[in-house]
Amino acid sequence: MSELRLEELSASNIVAANTLSLKPGQEQFVAPVSHSIAEAYVNPVTAWPRVVLEDDEVVGFIMGNFDPDAPEVEFRGCIWRINVAATAQGHGVGRFAVLALADEARTRGFDRVTVIFEQGEAGPAAFFEKLGFVPIGETPYGETIAALDL
Repeated sequence: MSELRLEELSASNIVAANTLSLKPGQEQFVAPVSHSIAEAYVNPVTAWPRVVLEDDEVVGFIMGNFDPDAPEVEFRGCIWRINVAATAQGHGVGRFAVLALADEARTRGFDRVTVIFEQGEAGPAAFFEKLGFVPIGETPYGETIAALDL
């Protein structure tokens, strides 16, 4: 069994993170990693960008935000992005990344983690529901807001 681990986004893994290939049809549900890189640069205090490595290969990316003072409750402890390489999907990479982010949130004193996503056939709704996220609302754009109590 391969070992999964998290590593901070860095100069040594940024290219691999930025070139993760998703399954066809998934691109419409997640922004490119390059957007997260820019957001992390703009929000260095609250952003939490991490790559998931399987052995020494980058197979996933997750970006969280931890801002207890955010005016919108859904952005206080949340998943901004998660990307898993098409070849690594179904191997527990996404689950590992989300649970690691949840552990980090718990360590920082948060009692829940939120995520916002679009519904759709190739979308992430079933993945988040399987992990225990429960829909709690909707954005003005019709996206689902879901929460995981820690």
